[in-house]
Amino acid sequence: MSDFLTPQMTVIALALLAALSVGAMAYAIFYRRLRGNNLAEERLGQVKQATGIAAAPSAARAQDNAARRRKAVQESLREMEIKERAKARSRTSPPLDLRLEQAGLTMSKAAFFMMGAMVGAVMFVLGFLAGAPMIVAIGLGAAGALGFPFWLVNFLRKRRFNAFLKEFPNAVDIIVRGVKAGLPLNDSMRIVANESAEPVRSEFRIIHERQALGQSVADAISELPERVPVAEANFFAIAIAIQQQAGGNLSEALGNLSKVLRERAKMKGKIKAMSMEAKASAFIIGSLPIIVMILVYLTSPDYITLLFTETVGNAILIASAFWMAIGIFVMRKMINFDF
Repeated sequence: MSDFLTPQMTVIALALLAALSVGAMAYAIFYRRLRGNNLAEERLGQVKQATGIAAAPSAARAQDNAARRRKAVQESLREMEIKERAKARSRTSPPLDLRLEQAGLTMSKAAFFMMGAMVGAVMFVLGFLAGAPMIVAIGLGAAGALGFPFWLVNFLRKRRFNAFLKEFPNAVDIIVRGVKAGLPLNDSMRIVANESAEPVRSEFRIIHERQALGQSVADAISELPERVPVAEANFFAIAIAIQQQAGGNLSEALGNLSKVLRERAKMKGKIKAMSMEAKASAFIIGSLPIIVMILVYLTSPDYITLLFTETVGNAILIASAFWMAIGIFVMRKMINFDF
């Protein structure tokens, strides 16, 4: 034992005891502070975990709501697409009463056919009094009875549609400003029905009257593209239907629609200006043979009358008219742009 407790070992043992004593005293002094830091870290971890657990369901709930909303919009668009396909078939060849309504005419089908018969009779009498052959007079009467009334209806329809497209963006802007000001959609459309120009005023008056009879807003507006079969009216009906079924900011949607309508109008104007030169050239090319024939008849009638008096001349006229019609049809297809 005396050999083990040498002076060197005694010094080492005393140093170890001093180090242990100092460590114990330091631990005793800083124990509470270290314990408090550990508790704070544990508490902070628990709070973060609880926040993450609470945030996860809210994020999942938001994703579910977004997915549900997206699904509702897709279903609405699918239903509208099916309805639009069915309506498109009827719009390509609408019945006569609908065409008369689209042209802004209040006459019945019987009055329409009576007007056609009167025009045909007048054309036949004029051709007969002018000394034309009987077959030519009958052709003029048939053209007046069958061609002129339908041409007039198509002309009035197109003019009414153009007037609607010119005024429709202003009507949408009125609805947007009314909705932003806090007015209901019904009151905003009533303002359009009272203050807009024709034919927008009459179309929105029909929508407002059908709402007053108990029809929903979306259903009343969905009938607008049937009376005015243009893409802009269809856009408006789709925007209202989606907002009614899936919700959303109506003023923002209609504001964007108004911008789209005005940009489409600008694009149509640019297309019309760019195609005007081609239309003028087609008009000159199509009318040039007729003008030449009239000038030749005025200067040398004996030279050109052979086309009308001889069988070969009649065949030449028929063939020339056929090829001219084909050429005019091809040029019309080339210069007309569907937009």
